[in-house]
Amino acid sequence: MKSIVTFGEVMLRLATPGYQRFQQAKQFEASFGGGEANVAVSLANYGLPARFVTRLPDNDLSDALISELRGLQVDTGSILRGGERLGIYFLETGSVSRSSKVIYDRAHSSISSIAPGMVDWDKVFEGVRWFHWTGITPAISQGAADVCLEGIRKANEKGITVSCDLNFRKNLWKYGKTASEVMPELVAGCDVILGNEEDAEKVFGIHPEGADVTSGHVEAAGYESVCRQLMQRFTRAKKAIITLRGSINANHNSWSGVLFDGNKLFTAPTYQITHIVDRVGGGDSFMGGLIYGLVTYEGDDQKALNFATAASCLKHTIQGDYNRVTVAEVEKLMSGDASGRVSR
Repeated sequence: MKSIVTFGEVMLRLATPGYQRFQQAKQFEASFGGGEANVAVSLANYGLPARFVTRLPDNDLSDALISELRGLQVDTGSILRGGERLGIYFLETGSVSRSSKVIYDRAHSSISSIAPGMVDWDKVFEGVRWFHWTGITPAISQGAADVCLEGIRKANEKGITVSCDLNFRKNLWKYGKTASEVMPELVAGCDVILGNEEDAEKVFGIHPEGADVTSGHVEAAGYESVCRQLMQRFTRAKKAIITLRGSINANHNSWSGVLFDGNKLFTAPTYQITHIVDRVGGGDSFMGGLIYGLVTYEGDDQKALNFATAASCLKHTIQGDYNRVTVAEVEKLMSGDASGRVSR
């Protein structure tokens, strides 16, 4: 079975216990996470061969991270070693009307000093069918953006499907270029484009008509225009997907998604997630589920979309960045069983 490659930064995650604020915390819960690594973990967990590419410093923390990824069945053989440090992000989990907060400490991380020519993409792409990246990676540094573009172009040459999650993070674009300047050239090489209700507007000035995400209610049909505009601008794209999150409060979100194939708009069921344990990594779990669905249920975009939405719904019940659910659990929710009854 051919592999799926993801490329990006993975960080040390330091979270306050429970719902404590930063000012209260006397200790932090340590784990690892990062957009593309989260996708690789999801895919490996579903039984698909997944390979993660990044650059890490040569120290014990990196060794621990690699060991964890290997234990989760992710291929770490293409990870580069070098650079100064592992990036960190601090998380304060919000509740009800108090939003969660993230503080990044990732300046001078190893991947920020990556440069073209360091990754042997020909070797990385041996026996590969899919390449995935997110908009977080080119936001890190010019070098990271250049290497990402290098990978996209090589994947295009080899006929490998390329997907991206637009993932706009305004606080990361600090090296002198904006997302609007850098992203178009990268997205132009993508076959599958994923975004949320804000990404397309913030990066490309594309927005849905008549949608107010702060009201806690979104209409899926209002996003068909966003998908059409994305596909008209990026003509290589065969599918555009929008995740639909309605934020009632920090603990209660509605969650759905739409997929447009250029002709037909597919809409997923809407889930009411009334008790969110951890929403960080929710979009990555959707992407991991989507890739799995498109590969496994080839030709059935509705089922692929439904799998992605259900998988991500379940991720909101799991602490940490990774989505640690099985295919059987996702398909159970897809079938309509959301009872949460004890499985004996």
